[in-house]
Amino acid sequence: MTENGDLLALALAGRFDVIVHGCNCFCAMGGGIARTIREEFPEAYAADLATPRGDIKKLGTFSSATVTRNGRQFTIINGYTQYHFHGADVLVDYPAVRRLFAKIKIEFPGKLIGYPKIGAGLAGGDWQILAAIIDEELAGENHSVVLYAP
Repeated sequence: MTENGDLLALALAGRFDVIVHGCNCFCAMGGGIARTIREEFPEAYAADLATPRGDIKKLGTFSSATVTRNGRQFTIINGYTQYHFHGADVLVDYPAVRRLFAKIKIEFPGKLIGYPKIGAGLAGGDWQILAAIIDEELAGENHSVVLYAP
């Protein structure tokens, strides 16, 4: 499913139980939606900082934080979908995206899951490939890509 809006605002309004965003393995959270999450939800950034900085073994795994704001609770998934955070090449690791969403399906069955175009923005990945991977791994789950529209 595709929705237009602000993923974080939708989560704060109770639309999602779980939101997922892509991270690199260097605990940066310095660009895109990750930067906004770092600033607005320091619990999620703290979860990222609790992982080993620069560890390539993080690819395909995640750290998470369950946050409560204005009586609403949801979980933020920091999905490790790319190793580096700069360079001209495609930075997203497609197999890592597959492993990440396979884990999410196991850990959060039956939850309402939202995410941006993970890996298709700053990481330079092909959204058609990424969307197909996510749809395959979350088959049977209620999940939505949220296209940013303020």
